[in-house]
Amino acid sequence: MHGTYEFRKELLQIHRPNTLDEAYIPKAGEICIADWTIVIAKNCDRVLYTGAQDLQDYLLTSLSSSVTIRRKSELAELPSKTILVATCEQMGVQWQGEKIPASYRITVGDDFVIVCGIDERGCAQGCYQLEDRMNRIHAPYLAKGVTTYSPEFSPRMVHSGYQLDRYPDAHLSAIAHAGMDAILMFVDGVNQTPSGYMDFNELIYRAGKYGLDVYAYSYFYTKLHPDDPGSPAEFEATYGALFRECPGLKGVVLVGESVEFPSKDPRASKGTQSTNKTDGIPNPKPTAGWIPCLDYPQWLERLKSAVRKYKNDADIVFWTYNWGYCSEKERLELIDCLPTDISLMATFEMFEEKVVDGVRHRACDYTISFPESGAYFVSEAKRAKERGIRLYAQANSGGMTWDFGTVPYQPVPYHWKRRYDAMLEAKDKYGLCGIMESHHFGFWPSFISKLEKKMFTYPRTPGDEAVRQVAVELYGEKFADKAVAAWQKLSEGYAYYICTNEDQYGPFRVGPAYPLVYNQDVQIPTVPYAHFGGNMICVTDYACGKVFFYISFGQMRTAKTQQRHPEEAKCLEKLEAKFGQARAMLEEIAQELTGWQKEECLRLCNMIHYMEHTTRTTINVKRWNVLRHKCFAETDSTKLLQLHQQMIQLGEEEIQNAEATIPLVQADSRLGWEPTMEYIGSEYHLRWKIRQVRQVLDYEIPRGTWDIQYILDKDGKY
Repeated sequence: MHGTYEFRKELLQIHRPNTLDEAYIPKAGEICIADWTIVIAKNCDRVLYTGAQDLQDYLLTSLSSSVTIRRKSELAELPSKTILVATCEQMGVQWQGEKIPASYRITVGDDFVIVCGIDERGCAQGCYQLEDRMNRIHAPYLAKGVTTYSPEFSPRMVHSGYQLDRYPDAHLSAIAHAGMDAILMFVDGVNQTPSGYMDFNELIYRAGKYGLDVYAYSYFYTKLHPDDPGSPAEFEATYGALFRECPGLKGVVLVGESVEFPSKDPRASKGTQSTNKTDGIPNPKPTAGWIPCLDYPQWLERLKSAVRKYKNDADIVFWTYNWGYCSEKERLELIDCLPTDISLMATFEMFEEKVVDGVRHRACDYTISFPESGAYFVSEAKRAKERGIRLYAQANSGGMTWDFGTVPYQPVPYHWKRRYDAMLEAKDKYGLCGIMESHHFGFWPSFISKLEKKMFTYPRTPGDEAVRQVAVELYGEKFADKAVAAWQKLSEGYAYYICTNEDQYGPFRVGPAYPLVYNQDVQIPTVPYAHFGGNMICVTDYACGKVFFYISFGQMRTAKTQQRHPEEAKCLEKLEAKFGQARAMLEEIAQELTGWQKEECLRLCNMIHYMEHTTRTTINVKRWNVLRHKCFAETDSTKLLQLHQQMIQLGEEEIQNAEATIPLVQADSRLGWEPTMEYIGSEYHLRWKIRQVRQVLDYEIPRGTWDIQYILDKDGKY
């Protein structure tokens, strides 16, 4: 059993200890670098030095090999058994090839290794690459040869998976190891995040040590229109002040719902989400954050002036997430008016429709069930290329989406492989160059991020080959093919995932802790410091009959929606079954593994089991919802009693499902947690849900004919 937040100890461990394979037999052309010396230039900066220190720590912690670090002013002639880490400038040589920042060349000779970076970030990444090579065999051996590497994308931005907007050094190191080069923090003032005070410059300084830039994710609402006389002063007091006080920021990310302003576009209201009412009556027009208002270019010009007064190369990232549902004509009209010295970011797969076993559904939020690029992304990517605007994508490529809200990553490598292939295709076709790797659900180092790094580092490793390489690293050559077969089964199951809003903002968001509501809605227990506590991003009354999210999609919980649920449940049963089969295959492998490899495999099995129970909860919620609506429409007391008895049986099954989940969250404290919600599916929440369902069964659902007659009026209605 693990206590709460125990998972953070794992995130604070940069290198897994004692992974040396003492039985490893070196192949022809491999050299042993144990007990060598790492040499760096006397004048190297802290990024390179951090990379060299990391390599030293890795060799000692993981492979029990002790190496020393020496600073030298002369790098031309070095003794044998030396690992030289230096930039081409420090070595006095010209960089050969395309000059892509953070590139590096690794040369392995008979008795030397040279990591030559085009810059100091490249040197650090070269050190991490040596670690990756040795991790494949778990021994301090390197194959002789020369290889030049470069990143396929930059920036690669990610939110914290440790705690919302909090980045311990070890987590920064893990992010850099994964090949990412930027982090994100929510900002609603200078040194102010939604979760409280933070010294931005201190974070910028520490992140810089690992070669990571820092982007501000803006939560600044603008009260004045850009045309208003006071507008320049307002932007100066917000965006200007931010970059004046924190000039080390790399840029700012702007998404409609978080940066609203009083647009004059006739399609928009002048309020914000929280004020979009008159005398308590909701305004039928959406606010500016939710449509491509044609005065966004004016707004951006004001913002640019305020920011670039203090940082002339600040990366201003304009994200079109909130109006991807709008017509292509409306969206492209806005892009045609945008300034070209910003970055345009579109979400990679959103708003796409697909049919699964005859069930049609739309990707209303982040999902890996649709790995390829969507029409919304492609339309904007094409126009960005035509206009010469730098193109980014929000692709959640770090390994996590909203499909399962309280797991650290989604273990479906073949879906991720398809996503990465599609992103590389978008790079080649449309010039996609930057990516947002996650939203506020953060980043967890996993075998998915290992796969991504292989595919996003030039020379590109083909996806199938990369998947197997990762399997060999985790489970050895003996079990790699069995692991790949299990991963294929997981990916096959994921083809049956149904990504509706009611599920992604319901049972799939919080897992088996999701309640079953009959008459009384409930409030999920939460801690006061949760950014999105309780029900803020989880709707507990699954079948309340109201419009859910994104009314423009026509996604309403109507009778038609109820007709969908039985078919959706059948699809999810197939997902659950495939996941169970994959887990059984991995459990079989685990029986023959030992040490950290066995532990790693069993932890994956435990997470898959949790995902099975989450899927079962979603199936049960759909069936409960169908029965509930039938009850509300039924007037015959005998039939109503039968429906109630079915609900009671289903409720008992869901109680058992929640009870069976408790040992899984006890074994892994990361399950049931998410950075903005904090613990929302923990053991405590599971026991709360069990009490909630028990109360519904015992007190809300009539169990006998007399009870039913009591609540029906003379016309046979509730």
